[in-house]
Amino acid sequence: MDFNVKKLASDAGVFFTRAVQYTEEKLGQAEKTELDAHLENLIARADCTKNWTDKIFRQTEVLLQPNPSARIEEFFYEKLDRKIPSRITNAELLGQYMQDAAKDFGPGTPYGMLCLMHDLAYGTIECLPGSTLITVGDFQKRLGGAEREFLQTSAINFLTPLRNFLEGDWKTISKERRLLENRRLDLDVCKARLKKAKLAEAKAAAEHELRVAQTEFDRQAEVTRLLLEGISSTHVNHLRCLHEFVEAQAAYYTQCHKHMQDLQKELSSANGDTFPNAFAVNASTSGVSTAPSPLSSATLPGASSPSRPPNPSNALEASTLKIEEVKPPATGTRKAKVLYDYDAADTSELSLLADELITVYTVPGMDPDWLIGERGNQKGKVPVTYLELLS
Repeated sequence: MDFNVKKLASDAGVFFTRAVQYTEEKLGQAEKTELDAHLENLIARADCTKNWTDKIFRQTEVLLQPNPSARIEEFFYEKLDRKIPSRITNAELLGQYMQDAAKDFGPGTPYGMLCLMHDLAYGTIECLPGSTLITVGDFQKRLGGAEREFLQTSAINFLTPLRNFLEGDWKTISKERRLLENRRLDLDVCKARLKKAKLAEAKAAAEHELRVAQTEFDRQAEVTRLLLEGISSTHVNHLRCLHEFVEAQAAYYTQCHKHMQDLQKELSSANGDTFPNAFAVNASTSGVSTAPSPLSSATLPGASSPSRPPNPSNALEASTLKIEEVKPPATGTRKAKVLYDYDAADTSELSLLADELITVYTVPGMDPDWLIGERGNQKGKVPVTYLELLS
């Protein structure tokens, strides 16, 4: 018991002398031993690595799991060293709802009065049969499965190494840095005592304490330096993990794109007779296949604008669509950026200049390759392939 009390009193005395030395340094009343430039650079580099690793780790968590409640739940499971329960993805849940709805409506039966908006840009309404809901639901589940695989891969290959650094290596580095700071304070306390010593006996004792403090400081500085130099290998490891994260993202988006292409083909072949323009419209507005992107055509030297779409041959449109009488709908108008110059073929069309912004919308019975465009008081038909829809 006496030993513990004496040790406690000794530790309290050391803490007090360090606090006094630290305060006097801050007030400019005591000298401070500076670390060598190399060690200072290593410390600054380590702090930068820790700060950005923490930010990247936190934001990646948000990207992979936007729900904060779910993140908190996963955090507690990890701290309790328990397996995180499997959670259904939103896409899988949507797919299940679609398939359940199809079963409720009955096989081969239409929605009846419940219709889906096929394309907000064109305002077309499509009533999907129950079998189509089953198909779309199945592909939504596939998308959800791809998402689940991406989340698991990213958590293992990217999040876990970052967490191990923050909760393992960095805690060790921080502990050794605090110990180094204490050794420095002890060293400066010994230097101050040596300066204040008057008697030869006191000077000899102070010199001995200074040599011991200097040795301990140098030893701790070397330990800290070795740990900080290991940050370079941490960067290499994190770079490898980053490549694996990007590969997982690329594989995920490639898989999703393939699923959606397969779904479009299946729906197009199944509903082509009933909705012949549904997926042609979607392709032209998505910019995936029909309309050249601004990066691939508009910005490259020698690139040419797409060919002029054929004039509408729809007899109903030709006979009933009068541009001056067309009124924009209450909802469904969109902004569009013009990709290429376009010269109007007749008075029903609107000439365009590249990079200008116009308002576009469609009207019932209009050819899907064309939209109504407005620029100020001017109005006329414009080809979809010359536009990039913005909103």
